[in-house]
Amino acid sequence: MKDTLCIILGGGQGSRLFPLTKDRSKPAVPIGGKYRLIDIPVSNCLNSYINRIYILTQFNSASLNKHVNHTYRFDSFHRGFVDILAAEQSMDNTDWYQGTADAVRKNLKHILAYPDIKHVLILSGDQIYTMDFRELYEYHIRTSAEVTVSLVPVNREDASSFGLVKFGDNTEKIEKFIEKPKKTGVLDSLNFETLIREKFPNIEPGKNYLASMGIYFFNIETLIDLLDSDCSDFGKEVIPQAIDSKRVMGYLFNGYWEDVGSIKTFWKANLDFTRVIPNFSFYKSLIYTNSRHLPASRIFNSQIDETIICDGSVVKSSKLTRTVVGIRSIVNEGCEITDSILMGSDFFESESDKEYNFDNQIPDVGIGQNCIIHNAIIDKNAKIGNNCKIVNIQHHETLDCGHYYIREGIIIIPKNAVIPDNTII
Repeated sequence: MKDTLCIILGGGQGSRLFPLTKDRSKPAVPIGGKYRLIDIPVSNCLNSYINRIYILTQFNSASLNKHVNHTYRFDSFHRGFVDILAAEQSMDNTDWYQGTADAVRKNLKHILAYPDIKHVLILSGDQIYTMDFRELYEYHIRTSAEVTVSLVPVNREDASSFGLVKFGDNTEKIEKFIEKPKKTGVLDSLNFETLIREKFPNIEPGKNYLASMGIYFFNIETLIDLLDSDCSDFGKEVIPQAIDSKRVMGYLFNGYWEDVGSIKTFWKANLDFTRVIPNFSFYKSLIYTNSRHLPASRIFNSQIDETIICDGSVVKSSKLTRTVVGIRSIVNEGCEITDSILMGSDFFESESDKEYNFDNQIPDVGIGQNCIIHNAIIDKNAKIGNNCKIVNIQHHETLDCGHYYIREGIIIIPKNAVIPDNTII
């Protein structure tokens, strides 16, 4: 795929993932204990031999820049790159990106700087999946497509949350693209049970609708032509308009795919990694990330079940169930942690740091003694005191308290937050 360049859309403010996106862009949010969301699409590209990759972002890009620069380094004789293109003012453009299509339009000059590029792959930066894009490429060429949209079967309950497509008779050419349909009659007209069963005989019953994955493969000339307009979004405008004038094909994908754009889906996807047979396995999917050269984890007198424990962590006399324990995490004696994500820390505290904490009655980084944590996300460098209960005791769905938040019933302790001893949430 030497003639293909990839654009990964970093998203906007990531408001649905707030407060995880308070100090970082959405693609930089940690996932699976030691990775970042951006590692998923970048690794899929590299594993598919696509090695010219731009990441578009405009909010809180510092940590993303740092991660990408430390992780994806090619030697001086390699033509590949993974670069971030942050929104910038120029003589031609003085405003922010107005949408996904507008972001790509404002960066066309960077794509056209490579005359050998014939195809452009557009990806989202907040999805979890494994896809060999060489198969997508071959399908695009075989069907003489000008645009190919990747599609995943979904059930009726989820269908109204996606852009759905309708094929022509006995073909995979897309004739209609409907963004988030709600009406019963419209949904009925988009039922492709027979086609999906023929393609995937063992698919889960009820998945009769074809939803856009937000993965688009363009001929470069077609992309330039379609962006010569005022369209600001691919799903809402560019793809529906392309159907009228271009050959737009649908590529059916039946693997695991999860959009983790909200706190609940992010939390559920992480906990799925801890299952005996997870839907997405880092053991089977070659995912690249920053090599940190941390020491092995240490576990003392603890009960651990369905839990991931990453490098540099220490767990003492505690019980952990269905939990992701990120790098450099410290869990002290007597803790019970279930269905939670500990993102760990960016550093190990020194003895002088701990002395300062003691003198100022501040907890050390990590989880203090005798804490109970359930259905929570503890962001990096958080300091949880002793005898804390983080369990959403009043069953709030949404709550903002500055030093902690609740979204969709999930408690989030933000990055660098301090939770004093004996706090009950």
